[in-house]
Amino acid sequence: MRYILRVNMSDLAITKEDLPAKWERYGGRALTSAVVFEEVPPTSDPLGAENVLVIAPGLLSGTNTPNGGRLSIGAKSPLTGGIKESNAGGQAANGLGRLGIAAIIFSGKPADESARYMLTIEADGAASMSRVDEWAGEGNYETADAIKALRPEGDRCSTITNGPAGEAGFKAAGIAVSDMKGYPNRFAGRGGLGAVMGSKGLKAIVISDKDLSTPEHADKEAFSAAIKTFSAALKEHPVSGQGLPTYGTNVLTNILSEAGGLPTRNFSNGSFEGAEATSGERQREITLERGGNVQHGCHTGCVIQCSRYWVDKDGKYKTKGPEYETVWSFGANCGINDLDAIAELDRTCGDFGLDTIEMGATMGVYMDSGEIAFGDGAAALAALKSVFGEGKPGRVMGDGTEATGKAFNVEHIPVVKHQALPAYDPRSVQGMGVTYATTTMGADHTAGYTVTANILKVGGDIDPLKPEGQVELSRNLQIATAMLDALGLCIFVAFPVLDIPEAFTAIHEMAQAHTGDTWDVDALMQLGKETLVYERLFNERAGMGPEDDRLPAFFKNVELPPHNVTFQVSDADLDTVFDFVPEVAAGMGLA
Repeated sequence: MRYILRVNMSDLAITKEDLPAKWERYGGRALTSAVVFEEVPPTSDPLGAENVLVIAPGLLSGTNTPNGGRLSIGAKSPLTGGIKESNAGGQAANGLGRLGIAAIIFSGKPADESARYMLTIEADGAASMSRVDEWAGEGNYETADAIKALRPEGDRCSTITNGPAGEAGFKAAGIAVSDMKGYPNRFAGRGGLGAVMGSKGLKAIVISDKDLSTPEHADKEAFSAAIKTFSAALKEHPVSGQGLPTYGTNVLTNILSEAGGLPTRNFSNGSFEGAEATSGERQREITLERGGNVQHGCHTGCVIQCSRYWVDKDGKYKTKGPEYETVWSFGANCGINDLDAIAELDRTCGDFGLDTIEMGATMGVYMDSGEIAFGDGAAALAALKSVFGEGKPGRVMGDGTEATGKAFNVEHIPVVKHQALPAYDPRSVQGMGVTYATTTMGADHTAGYTVTANILKVGGDIDPLKPEGQVELSRNLQIATAMLDALGLCIFVAFPVLDIPEAFTAIHEMAQAHTGDTWDVDALMQLGKETLVYERLFNERAGMGPEDDRLPAFFKNVELPPHNVTFQVSDADLDTVFDFVPEVAAGMGLA
């Protein structure tokens, strides 16, 4: 039986309660969004006591499900002002799953704003709070080392930590999750949830699952058969079985630049002359030359193995990846073609606890202001460090792209719902424009990854330069993605799922064999729809309307080289993306 662990940060009370029957089929994003919808006043202060921070493993996390160890963290976002679920890899989701914890819900906030606390959950389920004021202001790596020194020899634990950016309340602050080696380098980066964690005085969470086995299955034999089918599909598909394992997520740099969809120098061009120098192919070559790791999973049970470690010229660990989104944000978007410079910016963000997508987009608008030059990696690093030091742009950078763009009078600020656009220009990948504009999360590529059919020709072939078919594509992928997030599945399983029918069948077979409930394709899609209903209704009640489901005007008015196209999907069509919500909401009793 899964249970909820509640922690009241006002009085440090810790209580356990059974997972309500109405949420028994929920995990991950479905559960975080349901809790936020029910328990957070939509117009409340995101950094106030009324907000909650919800940490939930997927429904299948903790099992042997291939690529099933993703973690969802949810709250009202300080950045977007709406609901937020930020997703991370790392070991924490599997640890929570093995403990039987469906969610940890943090409420309230300490009266003493200088207090710092750590929640420790032992393998026997015992949970306790301890005060760690001496860690205030420490980076994520120093905090992880301090935790390691406290743990008994031979322990197996994961950590969730908050860097100084979250403690300072920066709207671009994320939350770090440890990987298989204990590095705090997997991030729930988007939406400023690190600031919510900081507002609650929470510095760290430790989750021990030493000697714990995977949860029991309702039908072990059927579950084993389903995971074999699913694993085989992941290995068979050319993207998840070849491209991603060989070159990591950065396999996309050359592909997007050649397609004219790689946002360059603050979204002023779709191709980057330095793409080859920052590509996954070049990244692999350098890493191998230096003796680094070029292929591993971000959590146990990963079959795709798209993670890697970047090492410096002396062969010493520097940071994860860097992943494609980070290479783009500090690379093409800033005109920087030096992977070492990009890795240094990535490491700094990781230690501070800042979202690299938001910060790279922020750096792009700062460069566009003329304060520093595009391509100047040293100046970019100095600007990034100014959030805690002297010089420009200072603290405003920690609040993200929109705040920085406005402070420095930049005309083109690439945000939706106040959150920066990621690494696909919506003019040359029109389906991503639909997702950016309409997703409940603010501009977010993972919410409905239309690069599948638009660029990679996975699950279909829809012309990325034309508006036809983009709304339906985005809608279906947003529903499917919400479902995958609820189950704890990595977004990259979508590649085989879209092309290999047996892979999709295996998902509901795994869910059914594990839970004992009845699952089929319709039930999976219903799970995704219900998740989106909670999110859309929350945002509506927080004051968001159709005008918030729009891209900035320059995407419609300024042509993007090399294709010289603009975003062409009409506002009327954007308004149909969530036309299923009223009916589903009525069926849920939420109308």
